[in-house]
Amino acid sequence: MDIPSTPLMILPIAADSIQEVTNMPIDPICKREVPPDTPYTSDQDGKTYYFHDPECKKKFDDVAKNIVRVKRSLKDKEKISFGRLRKDIIKPGICAACGACAASCPSIIMEGEKPKLIGPCTACGICYNQCPRTITTEEGLVGSIRHPYAARSALKGVRGQDGGVVTSLLAYLLEEGLLDCAIVTVKSEDDPWKPVPVIATTYDEIIESAGSIYAHSMTIQALMNAVQQGMRSIALVGPPCNIDAVYKIYKSPYGLLHMFMRANILPLGLFCMDTFSYEGIEEFVASRHLELKDIESMKIWRGKIELEKGGETFVYDLSELDPYRSSSCKYCTDLTARHAAISFGGVGTPDGWTTVFTRSGRGYEIFHEAVEMGYIESRDLEEKEMTRVLNLARMKKVQKYSLIRREK
Repeated sequence: MDIPSTPLMILPIAADSIQEVTNMPIDPICKREVPPDTPYTSDQDGKTYYFHDPECKKKFDDVAKNIVRVKRSLKDKEKISFGRLRKDIIKPGICAACGACAASCPSIIMEGEKPKLIGPCTACGICYNQCPRTITTEEGLVGSIRHPYAARSALKGVRGQDGGVVTSLLAYLLEEGLLDCAIVTVKSEDDPWKPVPVIATTYDEIIESAGSIYAHSMTIQALMNAVQQGMRSIALVGPPCNIDAVYKIYKSPYGLLHMFMRANILPLGLFCMDTFSYEGIEEFVASRHLELKDIESMKIWRGKIELEKGGETFVYDLSELDPYRSSSCKYCTDLTARHAAISFGGVGTPDGWTTVFTRSGRGYEIFHEAVEMGYIESRDLEEKEMTRVLNLARMKKVQKYSLIRREK
């Protein structure tokens, strides 16, 4: 379909561009003056547009119909106002002055090289979704997905983070002989809550690794040790940065694993918004008159950090941990580990459930086999649950705009 490149609204005509300024309406397509009694008119959003001939009217109406269709498709999606476009794109100076927002909404005009709202905003989201600088597609926000699920462990006694799905999946893979080992992270025996990557080969070792630790774990060294020990089928569990490392050293012609033809790596990614230095977490807990060794459970969700001690839960705003956030997280825009075979996270689904994205064909088949064998209970992820994931993913993507700039 050919879409005209000219905006749909009536543009002001500079006084010096015509010999005599008149009050006659201007055809928004061909920009010629039109007699007010023209039979070719269209009404849109409370305004009447006048056209020189039926061809101009048809071009205008075709685009207007498409805009209505897009608005209709966005009706049940998240409400996004012009204010979001102003905050994310216009104020930071990211706007490319292409006019896509103005072309799609009669309440927006281009004032110089900046979009300006001149009428009511219904928060339909069409301006934000047309902007070339925003990231709005599902694949752009969370990567390629084969199928999204909500899942939880079906095994008795498994108490992992959220739904315990990663623990149950690894248990299935080991007990069925599909894995030689799994690279997982456990808490240090000497320093409570300090992450230690290990090569797990038994069910008990997998159970010990259940739960999240919000500090960097150097899993790649453990992966290389497993390869050196002759392990050939290996699962690695880690956040997006660790999964990216596996992807590169396995796929790159200069990667360490490129020539290990017998090493078969299954990357299992964990959703991650931020990680924090171990020393920072320790300092934060101490500042709340608690001891890290007494903390039985630690969970970050919905902008809060929850610490459990002796059956009592202490809740703090996550922003209080900002001074201890890893500097590398300021540059990461991947929430869901897009290079994993399967991704897991507690975002979107209710408490006690895990959001699962199967990505590769192998990941999809393995997950379904674990469900069929009774290790995992699953259902399709609901649209509202996916929307919550996409919203958080967008928050992480947007932060790149304050970082990626070319300076003189």
